[in-house]
Amino acid sequence: MQLIPEQQVIERLRQENPWWQAPHLIDGQVSAFAPRAYLPSLLNLLKAAAVRRAVIVLGPRRVGKTVLLHHAIDALLGGGVPPQDILYCSVDSPLYNGRRLEELVKLGQIASGTNHFRFVIFDEIQYVRDWEVHLKVLVDDSPHVKYVASGSAAAALRLKGQESGAGRFTDFHLPPLTFAEYLTLRREDALVELDSASRWGIAPDIDALNEAFVRYLNFGGYPEVALVKEVQDNPARFVKSDIIDKVLLRDLPSLYGIHDVQELNYLFTTLAFNTGQEIQLEELSKHSGVAKNTIKRYLDYLEAAFLIRRVYRIDRSARRFQRETHFKAYVTNPSLRAALFAPLGADDAGMGHLVETGCLAQWLHFHEGMHYARWSGKGRNEVDFVLLNARLRPEFALEVKWSDSPVERPERELQALLEFSRDKSLVFAAVTTRTIERDEVVGGMRVHFVPAALYCHVVGRNLVKDGWNVSRIFRESPNAAPAATPFE
Repeated sequence: MQLIPEQQVIERLRQENPWWQAPHLIDGQVSAFAPRAYLPSLLNLLKAAAVRRAVIVLGPRRVGKTVLLHHAIDALLGGGVPPQDILYCSVDSPLYNGRRLEELVKLGQIASGTNHFRFVIFDEIQYVRDWEVHLKVLVDDSPHVKYVASGSAAAALRLKGQESGAGRFTDFHLPPLTFAEYLTLRREDALVELDSASRWGIAPDIDALNEAFVRYLNFGGYPEVALVKEVQDNPARFVKSDIIDKVLLRDLPSLYGIHDVQELNYLFTTLAFNTGQEIQLEELSKHSGVAKNTIKRYLDYLEAAFLIRRVYRIDRSARRFQRETHFKAYVTNPSLRAALFAPLGADDAGMGHLVETGCLAQWLHFHEGMHYARWSGKGRNEVDFVLLNARLRPEFALEVKWSDSPVERPERELQALLEFSRDKSLVFAAVTTRTIERDEVVGGMRVHFVPAALYCHVVGRNLVKDGWNVSRIFRESPNAAPAATPFE
């Protein structure tokens, strides 16, 4: 039996880097996809020569990490970077099996005919054993080179459990599609008109926008579902087999030695069905028959694998509880629920929680800060979302509704939101509706009523556009300074 000769590896590297022979030649399938909104932020990191760190692009399966990397390469070439200065290597290829990162770089130099690179990109790096250690060595030994690595759930988990990359790696998270990205990819941008005089934008046909929003909630988290007809015909099968099952049945068990995959599968399925609902750890353990400590570990695994996001409780004074026995668990994209169960129609029971999940999905860039408020007393003393800043003070409060009834009966349906917002001296409170957009003063509190679809559009669009600067998402009044406007 012969080992795969180096010449075969060299030829493979030449195939993966076609721009060496023909500048600006990028895979046709890649160039057919519109760039994601995250591309400018990634390019800023790549061009920051003073920051001598590797960039680790993390995200769930099938969100477009490889496509994003190729769009970045195309932009670098278009910006004048010589083709021989860029090395791309998809390390999941069997040809590279058993070869260290340092060796792949040296073979890349032979393949390209150069003795140096400015940009080195390792795609699907989790397939390289001890990749963290080797990448750290490359960063230390070649400070003039910008290293980029991408990884799915397994890589993210591995990274979190290692200290090898401390001070050497910068995480860049690529979540599923925002609603704004979904409309752009489907060329349905006209459903929302961006108007500097409007806080939220304008929906010329709110019914058509809501139809698109419901499609997004059921099927819109992943670029292939949005664009590829064959996938659109059976999106549930695509999401379940290529994303959920590979993580639950392969990535997590192999990484952590989980033997009872049925326990893990049952837990995720239960959380997905109850997305957006409060969960008590004790009750979850009782119903599942799984020990609490085991459930806690599984929750950590699922969150690090980008399948769920936990949101923790605060009280009326905005203080977090020391014992986090109550929390809400959301799937990171609402289409994960539709893949496991049946898609929901606009008027189906459970759509409210799916809309709430869609709202949170626009905020997934924030890894800390999002909470919900609940306290004892008469009535429903709960606020769906409260964002705490670095000083643990509320930035805003949001109540998610999929109906117009809060506009008609605000004092009755928004009592908890109003009390919390007044107590914390918030400038305004926001409430999502189904079709109505208006500003009113209710109980001495300014309340912004906005259709859920418009809310998700403006948050998803502007968090990415403005570098995740919360203060720039909304403005206090239509006459505020331009720097605070959402559409500038």
